[in-house]
Amino acid sequence: MTSAEGALRARALDLLARDDALTGMVHGIFDGTPPRASAPYVTVGAAEGSDWGAKDRAGREVRLTLALVGVGGAGDDAAAARIEAVVTAMRGPAGAWSVVGARTIRTRFTLVRDGGWRHEMIVRCRCLAA
Repeated sequence: MTSAEGALRARALDLLARDDALTGMVHGIFDGTPPRASAPYVTVGAAEGSDWGAKDRAGREVRLTLALVGVGGAGDDAAAARIEAVVTAMRGPAGAWSVVGARTIRTRFTLVRDGGWRHEMIVRCRCLAA
């Protein structure tokens, strides 16, 4: 059985890349922090998992970090809204797992050096073995 964390990272990358509105607003969608990329871009970061399930089915709760990175201004609300829309679409099959619940549980907006900013979203996904 593949890890739920890996399956969710792959699902998030696929859903983000298939969102035409989002891909039109950013320069790229990356698995982890890219070594060189011009902002704005989206990254799928850390995936932390813990046991969650039922008596008869194995399950995992995975907290996935999605980040929108940009420069200038106070952030890109339209791109952040598109990422939130993708979060609602996370439910469904993900490799050997089935995502039965997905929601953003925390957001953080920070200013970084050189006039940049970072909008992070922590997404909680609850998965059951398929």
